Amino acid sequence: MDHVRRFAPVLPVVAVVALLGLPIGPGGEGGAGPADALSALVVLYCGIRLVRDRRRPLSRTAVVVLGLPVVGLAVAAVGASSPGAGLTGMGRYLQIFVLVPAAVLLLVRGRADFRVLAWSFVGLALWQGAIGVHQFLTGTGASYQGQEIRAVGTFGAQDVMGMATVVCFGLVCAVGLALGRTPVRQRVVAACCALALLVPLALSFSRGAWIAAAVTCAAQLVLAGLRRALKVGAVVAALGVILVGGFGVGSAMLQERINSITQVTDAPDQSVTDRYTMWAAAVGMWREQPLTGIGLKGFPEHRDAHASLALSAGSDTEGAGAAFRKQPLLSPHNMYLLILAEQGLIGLLALAGGWLALLVCGLRRLARIRRSGPGLDCALVACGFLVWQLTDFAYADIGGPSTVLTAVCFGLSAWWALTGGTSEQPASTPAPVPSRAEEAAAR
Repeated sequence: MDHVRRFAPVLPVVAVVALLGLPIGPGGEGGAGPADALSALVVLYCGIRLVRDRRRPLSRTAVVVLGLPVVGLAVAAVGASSPGAGLTGMGRYLQIFVLVPAAVLLLVRGRADFRVLAWSFVGLALWQGAIGVHQFLTGTGASYQGQEIRAVGTFGAQDVMGMATVVCFGLVCAVGLALGRTPVRQRVVAACCALALLVPLALSFSRGAWIAAAVTCAAQLVLAGLRRALKVGAVVAALGVILVGGFGVGSAMLQERINSITQVTDAPDQSVTDRYTMWAAAVGMWREQPLTGIGLKGFPEHRDAHASLALSAGSDTEGAGAAFRKQPLLSPHNMYLLILAEQGLIGLLALAGGWLALLVCGLRRLARIRRSGPGLDCALVACGFLVWQLTDFAYADIGGPSTVLTAVCFGLSAWWALTGGTSEQPASTPAPVPSRAEEAAAR
């Protein structure tokens, strides 16, 4: 009971993470789900706590970094094709990049709260990963090369990136926790979890997730210490060879998928051709309105006017309990190009500038505590989230139920970058803000 009271402010955020472990109905469109609804309640809950506890608002730096995207969003919403599209698009962006991150930043009170959320990410990743491995072994996953073996967890064939995203977030948390200065038992458990998550990540057959995970884990190892990075890298490479070699028919498919990463210009498959075509279409849209973009939710409407004939009608989805269907290509699968096309340079500079500011602030705080300061595990997780997200945004954009986790990740990264994690666990009831009269008397 004491533990529940101690972590009460952050438990609603943990519930948001836990809700993504529930199955999604076959044939679902992959849009907002229960976790998104709960995230709105988390924002409301945070606001009520601020009023009740009379806590200080966000710092000026936090207001600027988290509030800057509102400028670009407002301009892009005005330029949308319809008021409904503008409001819907603006609401989604505010949820993911402003409101939920700000709520997480305010609800996390110390490194203990941070670790609770990090372990909840690991738990969700292990759950989704276990389901994904079962799908591969039993042939009940999403269709891949004519076989229903692609690991998608509970997200279904309409959101094949959902499980890969969740597993990557859990992997980032596990690696950060394993490289920290917490008790040895916790670090060993985290390291074992990280190794276990490599299997479902491989079976997701998601090239973008693989690249982002490799870049992020390498960055975390280097930030924790170069000597340790070399040792761990050698162990992981050896285990990877053993694991892939034990998959039998899966190893051939994995090898083919890995080789396709380097064949994107010589002999690209249709998915790569579609991606490049949509990237070119997004650039064409941006050239029409370089400063403000074509407006929120405008990419599907303008796609055909800018895409070449190489673009297919859509991607084929089947399996994991869903019937065959043609899923339309409604985004460029590149977050930067999506923002550039719909929000122009103003929106891109506002959003990407805030992300880079968080990364710089987070790395600076990490450098201060790397040798002897507390919270190295929190620093590695927070910076790892940003590195993974900024890398993955080159291959994906927001969409689907797992997107709400992106908001939580940005909130945790903002907490580390903008507060520095100065306390292990503060008192459960924050001190009230002194009045002007009290401040004058103190002076």
